[in-house]
Amino acid sequence: MVVLATGVELADRDGLESLTIRSLAAELGAKPMSLYRHVESKDALLDGMVDRVIAEMEPASAELEWREAIRRRCESARQALVRHPWAIPLLESRSNPGPELLRHHEATLAALTRGGLPLWCIAHAYALLDSFVYGFAMQEAYLGAAQSIGDSAESYGNSHAEDVAGSLEDVLDGQEFPHLLRFASEHAMQPGYSFGASFEVGIDLILDGVTRLAEG
Repeated sequence: MVVLATGVELADRDGLESLTIRSLAAELGAKPMSLYRHVESKDALLDGMVDRVIAEMEPASAELEWREAIRRRCESARQALVRHPWAIPLLESRSNPGPELLRHHEATLAALTRGGLPLWCIAHAYALLDSFVYGFAMQEAYLGAAQSIGDSAESYGNSHAEDVAGSLEDVLDGQEFPHLLRFASEHAMQPGYSFGASFEVGIDLILDGVTRLAEG
Protein backbone atom coordinates (compact mmCIF):
# COMPACT_ATOMS: atom_id res chain seq x y z
CA MET A 1 0.00 0.00 0.00
CA VAL A 2 1.38 3.38 -1.05
CA VAL A 3 0.19 5.07 2.14
CA LEU A 4 2.14 2.66 4.36
CA ALA A 5 5.24 2.74 2.17
CA THR A 6 5.24 6.53 2.22
CA GLY A 7 4.73 6.54 5.98
CA VAL A 8 7.83 4.36 6.39
CA GLU A 9 9.83 6.62 4.08
CA LEU A 10 8.75 9.72 6.00
CA ALA A 11 9.64 8.17 9.36
CA ASP A 12 13.03 7.03 7.98
CA ARG A 13 13.80 10.49 6.68
CA ASP A 14 12.40 12.80 9.34
CA GLY A 15 11.77 10.60 12.39
CA LEU A 16 8.57 9.18 13.79
CA GLU A 17 7.72 12.40 15.61
CA SER A 18 7.28 14.09 12.23
CA LEU A 19 4.66 11.59 11.10
CA THR A 20 1.07 12.81 11.28
CA ILE A 21 -1.89 12.21 9.03
CA ARG A 22 -1.47 15.77 7.81
CA SER A 23 2.26 15.45 7.06
CA LEU A 24 1.69 12.12 5.33
CA ALA A 25 -1.07 13.61 3.20
CA ALA A 26 1.22 16.48 2.23
CA GLU A 27 3.93 14.01 1.25
CA LEU A 28 1.43 12.18 -0.96
CA GLY A 29 -0.03 15.37 -2.40
CA ALA A 30 -3.44 14.48 -1.02
CA LYS A 31 -5.97 15.89 1.43
CA PRO A 32 -5.74 14.54 5.00
CA MET A 33 -9.30 13.24 5.06
CA SER A 34 -8.69 11.17 1.94
CA LEU A 35 -6.17 9.02 3.82
CA TYR A 36 -8.88 7.65 6.07
CA ARG A 37 -10.12 5.62 3.13
CA HIS A 38 -6.89 3.63 3.46
CA VAL A 39 -6.10 3.73 7.21
CA GLU A 40 -8.78 4.31 9.81
CA SER A 41 -6.52 6.01 12.37
CA LYS A 42 -2.97 6.97 13.28
CA ASP A 43 -2.70 3.76 15.30
CA ALA A 44 -3.76 1.70 12.29
CA LEU A 45 -1.14 3.51 10.22
CA LEU A 46 1.58 2.65 12.75
CA ASP A 47 0.40 -0.97 12.90
CA GLY A 48 0.74 -1.26 9.15
CA MET A 49 4.13 0.44 9.08
CA VAL A 50 5.51 -1.87 11.76
CA ASP A 51 4.28 -4.87 9.81
CA ARG A 52 6.10 -3.62 6.71
CA VAL A 53 9.34 -3.43 8.71
CA ILE A 54 8.76 -6.95 10.08
CA ALA A 55 8.25 -8.16 6.51
CA GLU A 56 11.87 -7.13 5.78
CA MET A 57 13.11 -9.53 8.46
CA GLU A 58 13.93 -13.13 7.58
CA PRO A 59 11.89 -15.42 9.84
CA ALA A 60 13.59 -18.32 11.57
CA SER A 61 13.65 -21.03 8.91
CA ALA A 62 12.25 -24.47 9.66
CA GLU A 63 14.80 -25.88 7.20
CA LEU A 64 17.83 -24.87 9.26
CA GLU A 65 19.40 -26.18 12.45
CA TRP A 66 17.71 -24.20 15.22
CA ARG A 67 20.71 -22.11 16.31
CA GLU A 68 21.55 -21.13 12.73
CA ALA A 69 17.88 -20.26 12.12
CA ILE A 70 17.91 -17.97 15.17
CA ARG A 71 21.23 -16.38 14.17
CA ARG A 72 19.93 -15.55 10.68
CA ARG A 73 16.65 -14.27 12.06
CA CYS A 74 18.48 -12.00 14.51
CA GLU A 75 20.94 -10.71 11.89
CA SER A 76 18.11 -9.94 9.48
CA ALA A 77 16.15 -8.15 12.22
CA ARG A 78 19.22 -6.14 13.12
CA GLN A 79 19.68 -4.97 9.54
CA ALA A 80 16.02 -3.99 9.18
CA LEU A 81 16.04 -2.05 12.44
CA VAL A 82 19.21 -0.18 11.53
CA ARG A 83 17.34 0.95 8.41
CA HIS A 84 14.23 1.83 10.46
CA PRO A 85 15.32 2.66 14.05
CA TRP A 86 12.04 4.48 14.74
CA ALA A 87 10.31 1.08 14.67
CA ILE A 88 12.19 -0.32 17.68
CA PRO A 89 9.96 1.12 20.44
CA LEU A 90 6.84 0.18 18.45
CA LEU A 91 7.58 -3.49 17.82
CA GLU A 92 6.11 -4.90 21.00
CA SER A 93 3.68 -2.09 21.83
CA ARG A 94 1.05 -2.58 19.13
CA SER A 95 -2.39 -3.60 20.40
CA ASN A 96 -3.27 -5.02 16.97
CA PRO A 97 -0.22 -6.96 15.74
CA GLY A 98 -0.22 -7.58 12.01
CA PRO A 99 0.10 -10.91 10.21
CA GLU A 100 3.83 -10.50 9.52
CA LEU A 101 4.58 -9.93 13.21
CA LEU A 102 2.51 -12.94 14.23
CA ARG A 103 4.20 -15.18 11.64
CA HIS A 104 7.60 -13.93 12.78
CA HIS A 105 6.83 -14.78 16.40
CA GLU A 106 5.51 -18.22 15.44
CA ALA A 107 8.64 -19.08 13.44
CA THR A 108 10.96 -17.93 16.23
CA LEU A 109 9.09 -19.91 18.88
CA ALA A 110 9.15 -22.98 16.63
CA ALA A 111 12.94 -22.73 16.22
CA LEU A 112 13.51 -22.37 19.97
CA THR A 113 11.21 -25.35 20.57
CA ARG A 114 13.25 -27.44 18.10
CA GLY A 115 16.25 -26.64 20.28
CA GLY A 116 14.66 -28.66 23.05
CA LEU A 117 14.18 -25.69 25.36
CA PRO A 118 11.33 -25.86 27.89
CA LEU A 119 8.75 -23.08 27.74
CA TRP A 120 10.16 -21.18 30.70
CA CYS A 121 13.58 -21.16 29.05
CA ILE A 122 12.09 -20.17 25.68
CA ALA A 123 10.58 -17.13 27.40
CA HIS A 124 14.01 -16.10 28.73
CA ALA A 125 15.70 -16.77 25.37
CA TYR A 126 13.20 -14.72 23.37
CA ALA A 127 13.34 -11.78 25.79
CA LEU A 128 17.14 -11.76 25.87
CA LEU A 129 17.53 -12.13 22.10
CA ASP A 130 15.13 -9.32 21.25
CA SER A 131 16.51 -7.01 23.93
CA PHE A 132 19.99 -7.56 22.53
CA VAL A 133 18.95 -7.17 18.88
CA TYR A 134 16.90 -4.02 19.53
CA GLY A 135 19.58 -2.39 21.66
CA PHE A 136 22.41 -3.28 19.29
CA ALA A 137 20.49 -2.01 16.27
CA MET A 138 19.71 1.26 18.06
CA GLN A 139 23.39 1.78 18.88
CA GLU A 140 24.39 1.04 15.30
CA ALA A 141 21.74 3.40 13.94
CA TYR A 142 23.14 6.23 16.03
CA LEU A 143 26.70 5.34 15.07
CA GLY A 144 25.61 5.91 11.48
CA ALA A 145 24.91 3.22 8.89
CA ALA A 146 26.22 0.50 11.23
CA GLN A 147 29.75 1.95 11.11
CA SER A 148 31.97 2.59 14.10
CA ILE A 149 34.88 4.99 14.32
CA GLY A 150 37.08 1.91 14.02
CA ASP A 151 35.52 1.10 10.64
CA SER A 152 36.47 4.60 9.51
CA ALA A 153 40.00 4.07 10.75
CA GLU A 154 40.28 0.92 8.65
CA SER A 155 39.18 2.74 5.53
CA TYR A 156 41.91 5.35 5.98
CA GLY A 157 44.67 2.91 6.89
CA ASN A 158 47.25 2.64 9.66
CA SER A 159 48.66 6.15 9.38
CA HIS A 160 45.23 7.74 9.82
CA ALA A 161 44.48 5.53 12.84
CA GLU A 162 47.79 6.59 14.40
CA ASP A 163 46.96 10.25 13.78
CA VAL A 164 43.57 9.88 15.48
CA ALA A 165 45.07 7.94 18.36
CA GLY A 166 47.63 10.70 18.79
CA SER A 167 44.94 13.34 18.88
CA LEU A 168 43.12 11.38 21.59
CA GLU A 169 46.16 11.76 23.80
CA ASP A 170 45.75 15.52 23.45
CA VAL A 171 42.10 15.34 24.52
CA LEU A 172 42.16 12.63 27.20
CA ASP A 173 44.22 12.92 30.34
CA GLY A 174 46.12 9.65 30.55
CA GLN A 175 46.27 9.91 34.32
CA GLU A 176 42.52 10.32 34.71
CA PHE A 177 41.33 8.09 31.83
CA PRO A 178 44.07 5.48 31.31
CA HIS A 179 41.74 2.61 30.40
CA LEU A 180 39.64 4.69 28.02
CA LEU A 181 42.74 5.99 26.26
CA ARG A 182 44.24 2.50 26.00
CA PHE A 183 41.03 0.98 24.67
CA ALA A 184 40.56 3.71 22.07
CA SER A 185 44.15 3.98 20.87
CA GLU A 186 45.17 0.31 21.02
CA HIS A 187 41.91 -1.32 19.95
CA ALA A 188 38.93 0.74 18.78
CA MET A 189 40.98 3.04 16.56
CA GLN A 190 43.01 0.26 14.98
CA PRO A 191 42.32 -0.97 11.42
CA GLY A 192 40.07 -3.98 11.44
CA TYR A 193 38.06 -2.99 14.49
CA SER A 194 34.31 -3.20 13.96
CA PHE A 195 31.62 -2.53 16.52
CA GLY A 196 29.31 -4.78 14.51
CA ALA A 197 31.60 -7.78 15.03
CA SER A 198 30.29 -8.02 18.59
CA PHE A 199 26.80 -8.87 17.33
CA GLU A 200 27.40 -12.51 16.42
CA VAL A 201 29.45 -12.97 19.60
CA GLY A 202 26.52 -11.68 21.64
CA ILE A 203 23.96 -13.94 19.95
CA ASP A 204 26.16 -17.00 20.54
CA LEU A 205 26.67 -16.07 24.19
CA ILE A 206 22.91 -15.83 24.69
CA LEU A 207 22.23 -19.14 22.92
CA ASP A 208 25.03 -20.88 24.83
CA GLY A 209 23.68 -19.46 28.08
CA VAL A 210 20.05 -20.48 27.61
CA THR A 211 21.13 -23.95 26.47
CA ARG A 212 23.12 -24.43 29.68
CA LEU A 213 20.23 -22.98 31.66
CA ALA A 214 17.82 -25.52 30.15
CA GLU A 215 20.19 -28.36 30.94
CA GLY A 216 20.07 -27.30 34.57
